[in-house]
Amino acid sequence: MPSSSHWKKAAFALVAAMTFVLSAGAQDLHFSQYFNSPLLVNPANTGFAPDVDWRAGINYRNQWSNITNNPYKTMSAWGDMQLFNDRFESGWLGVGGSLLRDVAGSGNLTSTKIYGSVAYHQMLGLASLLSAGFSGGWVNKRVDLSKLTFDNQWNGDFFDITLPNNEPFAYSAVGYFDLNVGMNYAYFPNDKVYLNAGASVMHLNRPKESFFSATSVDAQLNMRYNFFVNAAVKLNDKWIINPNVYYSRMTNATEVVLGLNANYNLSGDGSAQLIGGLYYRKDEAFIPMAGYQWNDLKLTINYDATTSSLKSYNQTKGAYEFSLVKTGLFNATKPIKCPTVKF
Repeated sequence: MPSSSHWKKAAFALVAAMTFVLSAGAQDLHFSQYFNSPLLVNPANTGFAPDVDWRAGINYRNQWSNITNNPYKTMSAWGDMQLFNDRFESGWLGVGGSLLRDVAGSGNLTSTKIYGSVAYHQMLGLASLLSAGFSGGWVNKRVDLSKLTFDNQWNGDFFDITLPNNEPFAYSAVGYFDLNVGMNYAYFPNDKVYLNAGASVMHLNRPKESFFSATSVDAQLNMRYNFFVNAAVKLNDKWIINPNVYYSRMTNATEVVLGLNANYNLSGDGSAQLIGGLYYRKDEAFIPMAGYQWNDLKLTINYDATTSSLKSYNQTKGAYEFSLVKTGLFNATKPIKCPTVKF
């Protein structure tokens, strides 16, 4: 006979799968390292890297792998660059793109998103920068309904997939155009302090997303509001600290992540840096983080230790995640209009 822990895991996996199918409209992709997936958080971040010409990154997140044989996997690849830096005396244009994919649960609920984004960055005097941007792209979601079971298929002993599920599914795949906008502001009074705050609105056009018919449910996505505040403070030639706060709200669902990471100068000239930090997602998880930066290549990993009631099911093992970011210059002698804090 299966153990009680086996039944708990099975029940949790079933509930999670049902939640993702029936409430797909309320789910958005996210990473604990939101600052290492900038285009996902705010389109005004496009080209928002004043001391380099281009950036490219990948992100990967694996969640609840100890509960289900089909853990939730989120992946992204993104890149952006500056344009017309030499044509605008006090500003520049940023262009970029991102590809995101998420696979969740026993029904292989799969989201694929392709976005293009553009932003303009304008200096305000010598110590601040204002940015505005937008992104648009195509989203596809699909689910394999044959791999899911429902309460109507319980025959008293087990879930019988040959029984009708009596759910009003009309589609197993949906697609739509998605539009997002955002603004950023940066303040840099000297070469030791850098402050940055931003706000964005996602799903501005409120596209329809549902596997049910339009007559049975409200298929429109609600807008999602993101806010963040970042800082970089150089304490001395060995330490730079980076406190961060992120807030997101969509309908009645909110996410708050706050904490800090620090860069330690291993090499003396900043070419090799050790990264360590600790974050907290309110009511959900503690997130220790570690990484290494070598010249223009940065690798960061983190682990989400569950603190919510789900810890009874997953033994606090929430998720692990990593990011890899590469930056570069087209012109090594280009003028820096907006200085950043660095060794």
